Amino acid sequence: MTQKSAYIEKMKSQLDDLNTNMNALQAKATEAKEDARDMYKAEMAKLQEQSNLAVAKFGEMKTASEESWDAMVAEMDKVRDAFVHSFHYFKSQV
Repeated sequence: MTQKSAYIEKMKSQLDDLNTNMNALQAKATEAKEDARDMYKAEMAKLQEQSNLAVAKFGEMKTASEESWDAMVAEMDKVRDAFVHSFHYFKSQV
């Protein structure tokens, strides 16, 4: 397996895990009291936006040329890190 293939598999696994955990948090948030529910909905919308951005960047990365690969990895790492940070923040609020 090439370094590029290994990175793609690792990133896919991480994004899948984050999205699975995000869905579990969303279910938990819907059980919250009504006053907290609005805050959770707003935070979930932000989290979903970051998930969509990560998935889009992942798609770009998979088709990146060898010349742009290093730059795409750096961008993907930043997007993933922002998604992870937002996820952990939201999780701490639930």
